[in-house]
Amino acid sequence: MVKYCELFTTFFKVGTFTIGGGYAMIPLIQREVVDRHKWLSEEEMLDVIALAQTMPGIMAANIAAVVGQKLRGIKGALLAVLGNILMPIIFILLIAIFFRQFKDVPTVQHIFMGIRPAVVALIAAPVFLLWKGLWRSAGRCKGVQIVPYVIIPVISCLLIWLLGVSPVLVVLAAILLGGLFGLSAGRDSLKDRNLNKKS
Repeated sequence: MVKYCELFTTFFKVGTFTIGGGYAMIPLIQREVVDRHKWLSEEEMLDVIALAQTMPGIMAANIAAVVGQKLRGIKGALLAVLGNILMPIIFILLIAIFFRQFKDVPTVQHIFMGIRPAVVALIAAPVFLLWKGLWRSAGRCKGVQIVPYVIIPVISCLLIWLLGVSPVLVVLAAILLGGLFGLSAGRDSLKDRNLNKKS
């Protein structure tokens, strides 16, 4: 069983060493939760990320809450979230106090210019990880079941990027489509089982 202190320190490390927040935290969370501690499988991690996206609030805190609850219940969720947000809160307070004094210093400006490309890379990495995980899941499906893994991401990107549709509406539509697809796949599976029994 996962220890409370281990859960707290893991997410404390994630919150301390990830710049960019949100999606930029996903690679480090996956490395800690899936690769290092093996608390969750890759598929379970994908489910956690999907669930966290549908919840209001901070993405990283939502992931911490879902993982903590899955591993050690409500107390685990609270400790994981506390560990995740503690250092960012401290940093934000320090920046709020001291940033005005240093924001015009050339060295500080160069530091932030160097950070920006790194943040872009940190946000791009989860896209690759999620896409790779989706294709692994799709590889275990049969026939038409692979279609949503391709169509839903492409349509979602086009709606947000080209048409300027709100991401909130896209997420809600994806939930609806996913639910309808799940019901359809469930009915097909039930029919197949009935046919196999009859034969």
